[in-house]
Amino acid sequence: MMRATSLGGRFTFGKTSLTVNRMGYGAMQLAGPGVWGPPRDPDGAVRVLREAVAAGVNHIDTADYYGPHVTNQIVHKALHPYPAGLVIVTKLGARRPPDQSWQPAISPQELTAGVHDNLRNLGMDALDIVNYRVMGSGHGPEEGSIAEQVTVLAELQRQGLIRHIGLSNVTRRQLAEAQKISDIVCVQNLYNVAHRSDDDFIDELGRQGIAYVPFFPLGGFSPLQSAALDAAAASLKAKPMQVALAWLLHRARNILLIPGTSSVDHLRENLEAASMELPPETIAVLDSIARVPD
Repeated sequence: MMRATSLGGRFTFGKTSLTVNRMGYGAMQLAGPGVWGPPRDPDGAVRVLREAVAAGVNHIDTADYYGPHVTNQIVHKALHPYPAGLVIVTKLGARRPPDQSWQPAISPQELTAGVHDNLRNLGMDALDIVNYRVMGSGHGPEEGSIAEQVTVLAELQRQGLIRHIGLSNVTRRQLAEAQKISDIVCVQNLYNVAHRSDDDFIDELGRQGIAYVPFFPLGGFSPLQSAALDAAAASLKAKPMQVALAWLLHRARNILLIPGTSSVDHLRENLEAASMELPPETIAVLDSIARVPD
């Protein structure tokens, strides 16, 4: 069964004029292995981006520390001059030293330099949306003040280098702290059919017109949870990733998706998920996956 809406319908970021299709694209996998260095197939990376935009994707998520610099340079090569209506969302808060590790980059100097890196490599005069990514231990958001970092972004916004500000890997308390400094238009956190600790947070954001952009749509499943998703997908003659993405679009209207891939075929599979209609009995099964014991 297919929905009439294209790419999951449309969403306008609150307090902005930016409207995107709900199925977007995440560019992280365009860099080389380990998100480091150039891809094995640079021309293929360009093809994936052009195919995505040709199919109607107008929301691309990236970061200059992917590569580093590589992913943004590929986005520029593939799509510049950018088509009208394309929204490019980037991130700050990390750096990639030569040992290929992921390290925080949160000082005012590092954040400012990161904005200029993104502007230069994307070939933009102003960034549409910049997310401040809070680097944690890898076990989800951790409490701690982000006021200094958001204040830096708000100043860069006043300078005209950033149009809108978002957050990534944050708690409710951190969102509230940031909102005292600037409007926040989106939140990126870990969330999927098996990991639903942000359920109430998503609904709260929806009431405020704030987009919620889940990452790792298939991350951290237990074997039993994976088996349950596989069975649901088999019943629909679909791939598990397609069903997981379709469930996310069904979950809340303020959820925007940014699945990433370096394969045109995989891209097309992901985009097909935006037009899947999930039967009520499948939704019930998927809703119960988070409660499946390990």
